[in-house]
Amino acid sequence: MRVALLATCLADTVMPAAAKATVHVLERLGHEVVFPTAQTCCGQMHANTGYVPEAADLARRTIGIFREYEAVVSPSASCVGTIREQYVHLAEEVGDELLASDARALAPKVFELSEFLVDVLGVTDVGAQFRGKVAYHPTCHSLRVLRLGDKPERLLGSVEGLELVDLDDRTECCGFGGTFSVKNADTSAAMLADKMASVRASGAEVLCAVDTSCLMHIGGGLRRTGSPPTIMHLAEILASGHP
Repeated sequence: MRVALLATCLADTVMPAAAKATVHVLERLGHEVVFPTAQTCCGQMHANTGYVPEAADLARRTIGIFREYEAVVSPSASCVGTIREQYVHLAEEVGDELLASDARALAPKVFELSEFLVDVLGVTDVGAQFRGKVAYHPTCHSLRVLRLGDKPERLLGSVEGLELVDLDDRTECCGFGGTFSVKNADTSAAMLADKMASVRASGAEVLCAVDTSCLMHIGGGLRRTGSPPTIMHLAEILASGHP
């Protein structure tokens, strides 16, 4: 299958390893991965902050770039959720029927990595090898928008050498929420403290998630407090163990 990579802004600027690992996993499974170089922001931040016309412009751009591909895969549940769940609403708000139609056509072809592997390819064992205790944090968009369920954990459970440990209050938000962490810094910091306490109590050596934004937020807090767990995107773990 020919798959287009939607790398996302944060993977491009903060965690490029997540995007590279996504390519590695898909190519290991025998698929052709292409990277449309014209891609930019999907418009999530603009939409969530109330800049509807600007978000609609980015939706038009994103659809124009990715509409030709059989499948679009991203290491970000939040960006996939934006394209699948918000684009049509943006189009309706600006009164653009063509954009709404185009958004509906693209939505079924856009996938977060774990759902693409499990639901589309029917794969839970990608041949990965990783040693260590790993806790999985289900991010808000993966849990409540895409409803990924246990797909990431099924993939992690098939990784040779990996010990998956429980995370208390795992469904609680980490407090990032994009601009929420800036506009409501005190509340965000309190939520982050609760999440970090759960991570420490789990005994995990690595915290894993499917959104670089949440990993950036939690990882920054862990580094500032000198806590031992490191952060890794699901794709990085799934890409481990092979050249």
